Parts: sequence; C-alpha cells; structure tokens
Amino acid sequence: MRSPAWVLLALLWVVPARAAESVLYFYNWADYLPESVLTAFTKETGIRVVYTTYDGNEAMYAKVKLLDGGGYDLVVPSTYYVSRMRREGLLRELDRAQLPNFSHLEPRHLDQAFDPGNRYSVPYLWGTTGIAANAAVVDTARLKAWADLWEPRYKGRLLLLNDLRDVFMVALHVLGYSGNTTDAAQIQQAYEKLRQLAPGVRVYNSDSPKVPYLAGETDVGMIWNGEVFVAAQEDSSLVYIYPREGAILWMDSLVIPKRAKHLAEAHAMINYLLRPEVARAISEEVGYASPNRDAVALMPAAVRANRTVYPTPEQLAGAEYQLDIGEAVSVYNRYWELLKAGH
Repeated sequence: MRSPAWVLLALLWVVPARAAESVLYFYNWADYLPESVLTAFTKETGIRVVYTTYDGNEAMYAKVKLLDGGGYDLVVPSTYYVSRMRREGLLRELDRAQLPNFSHLEPRHLDQAFDPGNRYSVPYLWGTTGIAANAAVVDTARLKAWADLWEPRYKGRLLLLNDLRDVFMVALHVLGYSGNTTDAAQIQQAYEKLRQLAPGVRVYNSDSPKVPYLAGETDVGMIWNGEVFVAAQEDSSLVYIYPREGAILWMDSLVIPKRAKHLAEAHAMINYLLRPEVARAISEEVGYASPNRDAVALMPAAVRANRTVYPTPEQLAGAEYQLDIGEAVSVYNRYWELLKAGH
C-alpha cells in the first residue's frame, strides 16, 4: 500500500541530508610522502585523501595546465615551476590565517625569487642535485666536478636524470654559464656538449634514480641527494659528491591550483605537514632536507650532521636555484627532444 503524501514529506523532514564528503585530491612526487602520514591525517581530520603521483615536473605541469588549474587541490612543483605556474595564473593565493604552523619554517628558505613573500607556495622539502658514485668500483678521488662525467672511463655506466633543466644545467655549469640562461647560443652550446656525453649514458631516470645504482646497472652520474641518503642505508658504497662547478639547488613547495574545489582541506593538509613532528618524520623517511626549523631541531644530531642531506656553506659554493626561464623553455625543449632521440 502506497504511503500517503504527507507521510513521505514527514520522513523527508526528519531524515537529515547526507553531509558532503570531506576529501582532498593530492598530486605529489612518487615516494615523497609516507603513507603513515596520510593515514594519520585522515584519522585526525576525517578528510579522505585521494593521492596520486608523478615522476617529473613536466608531467605534473602538463596535467594541471590541461585541467586549467583544476582536478587537484594540492600539488608539489619544484622551484621554477612555482614561478611559471604563478605567472600563468594556475595557482591560488594562500590564506595564511589558516596556516599557523607556517611560523616553524626557517626564514632563509622563504621569500625566494620564485615566489616573493610566499603568497602562493609553502616550502615542503629542499635539496641538491649532485654526483653519485659507487665507491666500490669508482675512484672517487678522481671525481670532483661535473666535467669529470665526460671522462671515457665512465662511458656506458652513466645515469642522467630524466629532467631537461637538471641535465642542461650540468652542461651549462661546465661551460661556465648560468644554469638559468635564456641565451639561445649558450643553450645550443650546452646541447652540443651533452651530445658528446649522450653515447655514454646508460639510462635516464627520474622515477627512482637510486635503483640503477643499487642494481649495479650504473656506477656514476647525476642524483638527488636524498636518494643517496636512503640508498646508503642499503649499500654504503653509494656516495654523494658536491661538484666543483656548483650543485643544483631546488625547493619543492606545496601549492593550491587556482580551480581547486576543496580549499579548507588543502589548507588543513598544508598546516598538518608543517607540524614539526610530522615534517621530521617525512624528512627522515624520504631522505630530503626539511625547511622546517623546528623539525630539524627534533632530529638526531647524526642526521643534522649528515652532509649528504644538510650541506655546509662551503659545499654549496657555486650552487644555483633553477628559476623560471620564460619562453626560452621552448628552446630547451627542442634540444632536449633532439638529445633524447640521439640526434
């Protein structure tokens, strides 16, 4: 028997509407956030995290650009991609009032050229790109500079990161130029220099560059410092060298795309990741330096003194941040495609 209309209306009145689910769409680098942190965040806040990963800035940027700053609530671009995405209007300005834990950050990591005043970005992890060498088979005393990678003895055993800016920055430093040059002639010279190196490259890897070294597939080449920190726990033969011409500096930052739909959740996650005890756990597990002053203070002295992760000013001599190079990126892209194609 069908219920009278007034009964149905009464039922609708007393049954509350189902609350919208609290969710966060988080797009981050692979192997860059412990699953335990996500689990703890959800347990504490009730916010479900839909977490997906990428292996390079180019892939992340292309996806966010395609979606016109939508699709995700939180992404983690590197230094120069923050400025590029900011310039192109793909980022939303942060609400600092929702980020009280911002005060834990070390001032020297703030107000950088890629985001003056940190209006759009919050430092997440930082580090350097330098030289990796398997000390069991490589004489590290003879390996002090980027230029040494061109030595014939390393042919066929080299790893380069699968990142055009990192790779071109190496050649530009060897040639004595800024890694942020927009001079087409200098970029072409860097390409010609890399053409000499390319036949000796065994693999390009930015997914997990420590793996080919640990597997014995490669012996020397480029690497991010945190990869060596983690790999050394398995094989202490892999060492990290700050090149004489200068390491490559980078900062990965938390940003909110302009058309993110879950702003409160995104700010809640950023603020959670800025907690000193959380930032410490992330840094110690993934192996990269924390820009969080109070997180570093919580770390064991042995970690703070580990120069692979926390270099001295002398080791950073000549180091250079990657900056936005504007339209010149098309020149780099053209030569990068030629390089990867073997031309």
